[in-house]
Amino acid sequence: MPNTYTLIASNTLSTATAAVTFSSIPATYTDLLLKLSVRTDRAGAVDDNLNIKLNGGTTNFTYRYLRGSGSAVASSSGSTGYIGATDAASATASTFASVEIYIPNYASANYKSISADSVTENNATESYQFFHADLWSDTAAITSVGFVSGTSNNFVQYSTFYLYGISKT
Repeated sequence: MPNTYTLIASNTLSTATAAVTFSSIPATYTDLLLKLSVRTDRAGAVDDNLNIKLNGGTTNFTYRYLRGSGSAVASSSGSTGYIGATDAASATASTFASVEIYIPNYASANYKSISADSVTENNATESYQFFHADLWSDTAAITSVGFVSGTSNNFVQYSTFYLYGISKT
């Protein structure tokens, strides 16, 4: 990565965990970038919803996504912290979804735009790619970023979460 990216924190799960949070994020960077490799233990499904929590909350969010499956395209919108997809228990064993989340101007006193893309992995006919455009309608600087399953399941062992700060120079 360019030298303008600084690893702030990382977390590789050693056991199943319901939530992952990066707290005390310094306001010294311009933007934030999160890279995840995630899977949940949601039974009977190949994917699961990934939700983001900013400063511990799940309110003031709106989103629009575009989803492709290889054979169809869908779009939807809503008002939750829904930010992408993870692999789940019925996906091919030991596969993890790839998720990248970009938050520009996270420390500003303006509303925060968020862009995200996620790809589920599955050696079968059902697999997805999502492109999300989210808005957090809050003027507070982002000091913590957390993740939970949208269906209240656990992230499985070996799921990884990386938080980077991006500087202008």
